[in-house]
Amino acid sequence: MLTRYDELLCHQLATTFDHVYTSDARWTERVVLYGFEISGRVNFMTGMARYPNRNVMDAYGMVTLDNKTAYVVRASEELRPETGTETKVGPITYDIVEPLKKVRMTMAENEFGLGFQLDFDGTFPAYEQTPMFNRNRGRIQEEARRYYQVGRAGGWFKIDGQTFQPDDASWRTGRDHSWGVRRGVGGGSWPEPLAQPSEIPPGAFYFMCIFEFDDYAIHVAQRETWDGQIWHFEGWETYPLGSDKENKELLLTSLEHDFRFRPDIRVIESGTLVVYAIDGTRRELQLTPKTTFYPGPAGYDTYRDYASGMYEGASFLDGFQVDLTDPEELKKISLLTETLCEVRCGDDTGYGLIEMFNVGKYPRYGFQGY
Repeated sequence: MLTRYDELLCHQLATTFDHVYTSDARWTERVVLYGFEISGRVNFMTGMARYPNRNVMDAYGMVTLDNKTAYVVRASEELRPETGTETKVGPITYDIVEPLKKVRMTMAENEFGLGFQLDFDGTFPAYEQTPMFNRNRGRIQEEARRYYQVGRAGGWFKIDGQTFQPDDASWRTGRDHSWGVRRGVGGGSWPEPLAQPSEIPPGAFYFMCIFEFDDYAIHVAQRETWDGQIWHFEGWETYPLGSDKENKELLLTSLEHDFRFRPDIRVIESGTLVVYAIDGTRRELQLTPKTTFYPGPAGYDTYRDYASGMYEGASFLDGFQVDLTDPEELKKISLLTETLCEVRCGDDTGYGLIEMFNVGKYPRYGFQGY
């Protein structure tokens, strides 16, 4: 079946854009935009995802104020028939202003009181993550691609009677775009009738960092087993758009970490990373968290009978507030966390994100089980 995408000169298969190469229900394409005021007072996260093998497209917007209250709006629709000319779900629209440089997420007025027009402008080049592929007991668990970019946010958002206008001096922002077969939160593996149950490891630890300084940015990601064995690492140092090193990358080869966690949930309250580069240099990064957001209520976990990728009928829209000072609510939503930090590296001060997933045993940091 023809769709508006078939108008573009970018076909790579002898078929149309209404479907993807696999029938795996986990195939997902997702865009995410996040940002925060460096004081830590406010942060936002918004995104959109397409599930062609589930006939679902969904989106969300979430703003967190004072680390106390998260304001969430979630929308879902049937993907087909694709009748519009916009990339839109309910009140939320995604626009590509300049490929690999500028995008915009908009939430129109709605009954839940959250609205925004958030404009992203890349300050560093978009860069591609190492392709993810792994297989377990004969089945592909993950086969996905992703690129990241850091930049600045413009525009505005309104919530709880307040209007915020991000600016270059006091705000930092980033985005990613991923596609492929996913697992875990945000459209990953759900229980399947009559299928062999998934393996549950004794524990797992994953973290990913994107830190921006004036003259360079650092990306690292690492996955470990419960006893600290590293089974995935990736890292690069990249340089600003318009600089004489714009198209260069410095490969990072390994890291050492020393985190200190909050006593209530597995969110860091401080940390040190030492990253090593292929040219023999090293950087020591001191992390001071400013604010945390929890993607779970937006759809990255099952929350209030909803998860991203879940079929909710022809049209679905809801909105609510989450009390982040309630320990019982935090237990429901803290599987995957995004902590936004000030980062010191020698005389340099930067800002950025550490995404983290730590479950089950991890004795080094005192965690003994689920």
